[in-house]
Amino acid sequence: MKKLSARRRHPLAALVVLLLALACTGGLYAVFAPADKAQADATAQSLTIEEGKKLYTVGCASCHGTGGQGTSDGPSLVGVGAAAVDFQVGTGRMPAATSQAAQLPDKRAVYTQAEIDQLAAYVASLGAGPAIPTEEQYGPEGADIAKGGELFRNNCAQCHNFTGKGGALTHGKYAPNLEDVDPKHIYEAMLTGPQNMPSFPDSVLSEQNKKDIIAYLGEVNSDQTESPGGLSLGGLGPVSEGLFGWIFGLGGMILVAVWVAARTAKAKKS
Repeated sequence: MKKLSARRRHPLAALVVLLLALACTGGLYAVFAPADKAQADATAQSLTIEEGKKLYTVGCASCHGTGGQGTSDGPSLVGVGAAAVDFQVGTGRMPAATSQAAQLPDKRAVYTQAEIDQLAAYVASLGAGPAIPTEEQYGPEGADIAKGGELFRNNCAQCHNFTGKGGALTHGKYAPNLEDVDPKHIYEAMLTGPQNMPSFPDSVLSEQNKKDIIAYLGEVNSDQTESPGGLSLGGLGPVSEGLFGWIFGLGGMILVAVWVAARTAKAKKS
């Protein structure tokens, strides 16, 4: 009887076995599940790139080359990154109607956003470059509008005007109006420097700086924002203001001078 009682299981033995089983199951899941997820992500990315290559071959290769190396009709896309593709194709500048224009205008996008993402993934696979920014990077949360205005006036107003209304450049080129432009596309333009615009990488303008500038543009172009100086005259700056001054200011002075001269002549006659 003593031997039988000695071999009897401890009351906690079943609980210990259960805990060990759970621990083993959790360990095996931790080892294999991330690998499966990473493999699934890699497969999905590979399919996205493959679809992007098909779109590229049909719509882009004739100008940019079959491998993105560029031709006489289009620059190389190796190393431009996904952000450049998202900007150029997302704003309708690409595909271009003609390669002879001084500057490509924005127009309705030809591709859907899903197709643009596929094209961007393929071009990004050709060489490392700026990635498409996230909403956290260009969203208004945490932005300093006053700092953005200062940065915009120092770096951008020379071409885009102090409220982003755009302006003329040389040889038929121009700085486009930034009103109603998607904040993501503004961020990408600063990051990649499309066409005549210089690029502003994070070493020149940090992510926070870009966020501040975008917030400033959103504020000054808001329908709720009033012009502190009164009549904004389109927000085009010294050209429209100078023209207004010449026409109405100088014109008014001439009318006053004529009126004074007429009154003086009439007073002398009497």
